[in-house]
Amino acid sequence: MGLPNEGFDYYMDYVTQKQTDKPIFFSVAGLSKQENLDMLHKIEESEFNGLVELNLSCPNVPGKPQTAYDFETTEEILTEVFSFFTKLLGVKLPPYFDIVHFDNIANILNKFPLAFVNAINSIGNGLVIDEETDTVVIKPKGGFGGVGGPIVKATALANVRALRQRLNPSIKMVGTGGVTSGRDVYEHVLCGADLVEVGSQLAIEGTSVFERLEKELAAILTEKGFNSLDEVRGQLKIIE
Repeated sequence: MGLPNEGFDYYMDYVTQKQTDKPIFFSVAGLSKQENLDMLHKIEESEFNGLVELNLSCPNVPGKPQTAYDFETTEEILTEVFSFFTKLLGVKLPPYFDIVHFDNIANILNKFPLAFVNAINSIGNGLVIDEETDTVVIKPKGGFGGVGGPIVKATALANVRALRQRLNPSIKMVGTGGVTSGRDVYEHVLCGADLVEVGSQLAIEGTSVFERLEKELAAILTEKGFNSLDEVRGQLKIIE
């Protein structure tokens, strides 16, 4: 899991040849600023016409902080990117845990013509131990790695809610984290998500997860008397 894959050129070839009526998101995460810029230049020059996600939040690169926790660097990167990139581009963010950090990152992101913001990536530097062998379960960083799945849902919902309240309305909000049921999808939308991403549960259940989630979500909407997600989106109630 994480970054290991077939490499940029392999997926660049795949997404430009793939014939589908569905939108394709091409997510890139370089090991350096220059690598990110190089990949985006290649995408800009390609025939790819889907959406591009710049991952500013990978927690599993040894020796490197998550870019989006460095607000000055984040602004510098986006300034350079939008000096040449003209296709639909969004960013994937790490989880934030302080209200002022929501303010800081939103103020930066609102300066750019982003198509979407995806929150959250996994929570960095968790540690899981194999109970049979007493060893960590992943190799990088001595076993420290990103945490996903149901345990991150509360953090994901908070980030979706806080960012939706602060970002320009033109920027779509993608909610990611802890989605295993239709109820989880409903809660992401309630917090303001325009789209909802499924990661860990897809790996566990396979593509059949989407049909199940859709049915469960439809049942919730019917039970509550809603005709569409637009009636739900961003309508989270707070206690006065």
